[in-house]
Amino acid sequence: MKVLVVGNGGREHAICWKLKKDDAALELYCAPGNAGTFQLGTNLPIAADDIEGLVAWASAERPDLVVVGPEGPLCLGLADRLTAAGVPVFGPNKLAARMEGSKQFAKAVMKEGGVPTANAETVSGADEARAAVQKMGVPIVLKADGLAAGKGVLICMTPEEAEAAIVTLFEERTLGDAAAHVLVEEFLEGEEVSLLAFVDGATVVPMVSAQDHKRVDNDDQGPNTGGMGAYSPAPALTPELQAAVMETVFRPVIAELATHGIDYKGVLYAGLMLTKKGIKVLEFNCRFGDPETQCILPRLTSPLLPILQACAEGRLKPEMVAWDDRACVCVVMVAGGYPGPYEKGALVSGLDEAAAAPDTVLFHAGTTLARDGTVTNGGRVLGVSGLAPSLPEAVKHAYKTLFCIKFAGAHYRTDIAARALNRT
Repeated sequence: MKVLVVGNGGREHAICWKLKKDDAALELYCAPGNAGTFQLGTNLPIAADDIEGLVAWASAERPDLVVVGPEGPLCLGLADRLTAAGVPVFGPNKLAARMEGSKQFAKAVMKEGGVPTANAETVSGADEARAAVQKMGVPIVLKADGLAAGKGVLICMTPEEAEAAIVTLFEERTLGDAAAHVLVEEFLEGEEVSLLAFVDGATVVPMVSAQDHKRVDNDDQGPNTGGMGAYSPAPALTPELQAAVMETVFRPVIAELATHGIDYKGVLYAGLMLTKKGIKVLEFNCRFGDPETQCILPRLTSPLLPILQACAEGRLKPEMVAWDDRACVCVVMVAGGYPGPYEKGALVSGLDEAAAAPDTVLFHAGTTLARDGTVTNGGRVLGVSGLAPSLPEAVKHAYKTLFCIKFAGAHYRTDIAARALNRT
């Protein structure tokens, strides 16, 4: 079997790790990959958004499956191009990927499908935005309609913050065309959790729950990031609530998309807020989450590749997917200054010791290989995942291994999973 994984982050390393763990003989390629995927297969010098390059390689090499990690290539239509070339692909087509690529589209699908979500108004200019904020009041959330590399959601607690966000989006145009349209959305209070599901166009099979940590500093302080860590399961999403999410969110969305002629195949990720008035959807993603994947896939006891192939071919069955009862915690190490400007090229030490630690898995994200060894090459550098019978033990495993790793400017939160630990 030959598989190509598209992307270069911790999510893609986790996918490659699981595929190779299931089948050591698998012929594995990653484009462009990182220092971690290099140890598992062959890294290709093709960027994740180089659609022409990826299609050309796949057309010539004929992999048994292409697994698309990031949302960008999916929203650009990579799955469509590969399918047209006769190459099997795991990931939704361009129309389906609008569930992440256009918040306006996702909101319309939810409204038509009767899916609970925050009230919102779509605006296309500063004056319209000010009028919507005035009408809805603060706190308020402004969301860029398009992809914005994790920077498109602005939570405004005061009128002054709302005005600053409007200026940023519409007058300074910091996010460019991604904010040509903006959703002015009701602020929801509650606990946020994530639930991902495998989808084959009709059948939806949930994964285990997870909870992400977005703020860069302890106690949820500081600016939002792509994710500073995650843990699974999320105790807040009880089995009863998860069953309700399947019935009120996932199945109605897939059914509503089908009425529009959209055959959704791949991962559908729901960001959920557990409010006093019930479950409400914050957003959808059209791919595995990062860093949620790094604490979800270590718990998957079933082989991953047959699940991905079944999704692509429309033959997914719930019995294909089985989970370890143990908990998993992923702590992310980032470069100093992240999510703002940061330096690259810092030498990373302690990786061999960390990789050999029991009950943990080390996932590379922003790394690359240099003459002296592995060096930093991104904002989120590494994820350390601990696996244990209980959440407190998993936290201990992750941090004990993380302390082996050193690089200049390294930063990480020391309170990953604290909310769940305090709950219990």
